[in-house]
Amino acid sequence: MMFRVWAPSAERVRVRVDGADHEMTAADGGWWQADVTGADYAFLLGDDDRPLPDPRSLRQPNGVHEASRVYDHSAFQWTDQSWTGRQLAGGVVYELHVGTFTEAGTFDAVIERLGHLVDLGVTHVELLPVNSFDGTAGWGYDGVLWGAAHEPYGGPDGLKRLVDACHARGLAVVLDVVYNHLGPSGAYLDRFGPYFAGATDWGAGLNLDGEGSDEVRRYVIDNALGWLRDFHFDGLRLDAVHALVDKRAVHLLEELSAEVDALSAALNRPLTLIAESDQNDPKLVTTRDAGGYGLHAQWSDDLHHALHVRLTGETTGYYTDFAAPGALAKTLREAFFHAGTWSSFRSRVHGRPLDRRVAPGHRFLAYLQDHDQIGNRATGDRLSATVSPGLLACGAAVVFYSPFTPMLFMGEEWAAGTPWQFFASFPDPELAEAVRTGRRREFARHGWGESEVPDPMDPATVARSRLDWSEPGKAGHREMLDLYRTLIRLRRSHPDLTDPRLDRVVVETAPDDAWLVLHRGALRLACNFGPEPAEVPVAGEVLASWGDPEVGDATVLPKESFVLVATR
Repeated sequence: MMFRVWAPSAERVRVRVDGADHEMTAADGGWWQADVTGADYAFLLGDDDRPLPDPRSLRQPNGVHEASRVYDHSAFQWTDQSWTGRQLAGGVVYELHVGTFTEAGTFDAVIERLGHLVDLGVTHVELLPVNSFDGTAGWGYDGVLWGAAHEPYGGPDGLKRLVDACHARGLAVVLDVVYNHLGPSGAYLDRFGPYFAGATDWGAGLNLDGEGSDEVRRYVIDNALGWLRDFHFDGLRLDAVHALVDKRAVHLLEELSAEVDALSAALNRPLTLIAESDQNDPKLVTTRDAGGYGLHAQWSDDLHHALHVRLTGETTGYYTDFAAPGALAKTLREAFFHAGTWSSFRSRVHGRPLDRRVAPGHRFLAYLQDHDQIGNRATGDRLSATVSPGLLACGAAVVFYSPFTPMLFMGEEWAAGTPWQFFASFPDPELAEAVRTGRRREFARHGWGESEVPDPMDPATVARSRLDWSEPGKAGHREMLDLYRTLIRLRRSHPDLTDPRLDRVVVETAPDDAWLVLHRGALRLACNFGPEPAEVPVAGEVLASWGDPEVGDATVLPKESFVLVATR
């Protein structure tokens, strides 16, 4: 087997294969190679005898600090030959974390619960990062070996079994990938070459535009293509792309989208790139021929913030501006609330307007909750811990009947009573203590006592965050699950509800925003967020509701309720 590694500044490179060292030969472009037979391998740079895992490793059976293992993609027996993929438009995305979705916390355990997702009606499963990170438990955003599926979850074969099983059930699979930084433990890339440049809030950033950056960019793009081609993923969610520092004429994201589109044509199935960005810049999802980066969608934090304020009344931090009258209505019409307007949180003008005439709404993901908005709260509390079932129902109805692509976070569909808290499991005691202390200090600045912030290193924090699968059959949870199934079924059966044309969206609101009416073709969604009954200007055949609306020439909605009606 030919072992290869990029180490442009090294004067000597050896590969240790099954315990024996072999000199490697310099090749073009800073690459080194050696033809050796074996399974477990690591690289030794210069005269340093410390073995380092392969930056392009496909398997790390003993953790991120140990030797890599040869992995043969062709050995896996796929059964999804008839899978033709799913486009994102018209879809419903379900975000889940493998380690806490089930008690076992493995890829195979997720397979056992796929029937629930099919019955729910979702079309896309989005996995939080599954690349290798130090420790056994974590969110996955501290990955350091991007191509190796986390071994405690089941390794590369387990991941392929999950994707294969999803396709057999008609579910597309999207993988959350992190290219903006590397985790704090096991990030050895800089020892091989000029991979790093600067730092983000979370760790070392990548050199995307400096000397030697051609191979660094290739490293990112090859990783992305590998997940889509070799693991049969249907799309990638790109974490915090605003943290990618790239001053080249052709941005990494534009280059990536072009290569993914080419791969999509070769595979003859749709491949989707979804960005997370806080820039509110339509350029991300504008096609390349129109001067954009050509990504297929991006998360819409603005809609989340506007809904969160409307449902909870929280108006601190970045929620402050979303307390403005009409914030939710504006975001439903325009996707961005901050669109070249003042942001008090940033103390500057933020964002750029979206052209509603040409930009389809399905390019924006709408959600009531996601992993960040739950897990980055001090106690990881879900909306169901503080918001009434009626308001939860109203929020869900807005998300599913908006012109955007709906997304929900695992357990949301039954108003899960379990929190989802921040956790990690770094073996290094100094790093573990630094993370623990940093987390508590961060929330102390916001008025939380140290004893109120869960210890992220405590295994009990992980245990608390696991879904309780006995809940969906219990009173209070069963009703919400039934509602979510109904909302998704109606969305898929009424074309007006999946129509992405933003210039056709009409929103009416009360002067105090206590109620809202969303026009979707011949359908009307009326929500009463207020504490008192409200008369709203809708009438027609009731398709779905929460509460007991009185529908006539006009409709009276009880407090914290909604109704969806067909006007013809």
